Amino acid sequence: MKKEVRVRFAPSPTGPLHIGGVRTALYNYLFAKQNKGKFILRIEDTDQTRFVEGAEEYIIEAFQWLGIEFDEGVAIGGDFAPYRQSDRKSIYKKYAQELIDKDWAYYAFDTPEELDVVRKDFEAQKKNFQYDCQTRSNMRNSLTLSSNQVKELLDSNTPYVVRFKFPANTEVHINDMIRKEVIMNTNLLDDKVLYKSDGMPTYHLANVVDDHLMQISHVIRGEEWLPSCPLHVMLYKAFGWEETMPEFAHLPLLLKPDGNGKLSKRDGDRLGFPVFPLEWHDPKTNEISSGYREKGYIPKAVINFLALLGWNAGIEQEIFTMEELISLFSIEKISKAGAKFDLDKAKWFNHQYIQMTQNSELAKNFNQTLIEKGFNLPITYVEEVVGLIKERCNFTTELWEQGYFFFTPPEAYDEKIIKKRWKPTTPNNLIQIIELLDTIEPFSSAIIEEKLHNYIEENQLNMGDIMNALRLCLVGQGKGPHLYDIISMIEKKETIERINKAIQIISPQ
Repeated sequence: MKKEVRVRFAPSPTGPLHIGGVRTALYNYLFAKQNKGKFILRIEDTDQTRFVEGAEEYIIEAFQWLGIEFDEGVAIGGDFAPYRQSDRKSIYKKYAQELIDKDWAYYAFDTPEELDVVRKDFEAQKKNFQYDCQTRSNMRNSLTLSSNQVKELLDSNTPYVVRFKFPANTEVHINDMIRKEVIMNTNLLDDKVLYKSDGMPTYHLANVVDDHLMQISHVIRGEEWLPSCPLHVMLYKAFGWEETMPEFAHLPLLLKPDGNGKLSKRDGDRLGFPVFPLEWHDPKTNEISSGYREKGYIPKAVINFLALLGWNAGIEQEIFTMEELISLFSIEKISKAGAKFDLDKAKWFNHQYIQMTQNSELAKNFNQTLIEKGFNLPITYVEEVVGLIKERCNFTTELWEQGYFFFTPPEAYDEKIIKKRWKPTTPNNLIQIIELLDTIEPFSSAIIEEKLHNYIEENQLNMGDIMNALRLCLVGQGKGPHLYDIISMIEKKETIERINKAIQIISPQ
């Protein structure tokens, strides 16, 4: 009988959510939905020293913005609650003890100072120290101490850690869904800490125990966790959970745009693009890091772009709805090689999605910007403006820059256009055009275009000079959508006032 697909995204609240983490969550989500399974959010906060205030809330808000919904988890609930590891603290001790009882783990009482001495001794010999099957017999642990000594240390509350006891010279086989079979020898692996005397488990123990108890069927995570996978596989064996061990898939890294190394949290603002879904205000340093939302990205564009960073559907199509991604997604088609972040491609995707987004939806967000700038206009007007300018925008934050003249007259005029297009006869020609505009009814774009073209041709005027001078009066620059749409939108009175103002400023009497 095929087991139910249950996958989890398990971030640590140590700061903002990296865009690579978003991609990992997205692939888990697509896999779960394709297989009619469950997608779970678990917060792994066992390392309280790295906890950052507000990080968990940030993670939840980021996924809400992106439109990725969880079936169970923190802030949602479910049959396997609690989903925050610090709330599950009481669970892990018995599992650590079980490993000790089965001779799969041991107490280690080495102090940081003692470990430092050993480490320096190895360095003097030009060797790297690792607490493993070859060195543990020389350390202060329950494998080298008598049972009475161990009991005395525990009874006196001597600080300790519980380490996993890797068997010597054993091959650990990992069947990875992306990389196929991966084999590692235990002689190369260190006896990782599983549990600390402060009552908190490390990531490794909590991760495996929670995945087992929450009946996780597939672990889809970043490539950086592949070196830890042998320990996790061995933990399943040590607990006797091999039959229910999840399948593993380790995703390729997201690389810097030049392909030289992993895309880091510091690369974003340095290279001019976000690496976080939302803007992040660091409570410790007061630093502000940019986010996709605040930069003007459409959530669906971010999803589409990220989906194709490391996965290919095998067809030429590039724009996918979430439903199409769910239908086409396949872990087998994920690349083993790292995927380079391409800012131009991200921009292209966002431009496409802005064009596909309903004007009414874009107008709601743009209207907030207008209200902040002191404009309170009918939303229908804002929608019309958005419809005229959105094809010129790569980001929603560019809507004001591309359409400010629909709301306020220009404060300055482009000198280059004045020099090239503003002739001595221009003021008089514009005065004649004002008189013409004043007679036009109804004041629609099509009628304005017809009347103005006829006037220019009948008077044998230079079409380019007149049109550019007129645009300069209304916009202040040589940009914007169809000129007659601008005239129609701002209406007759405003159009005439702007032309008169420009004449007075550019060609004062």
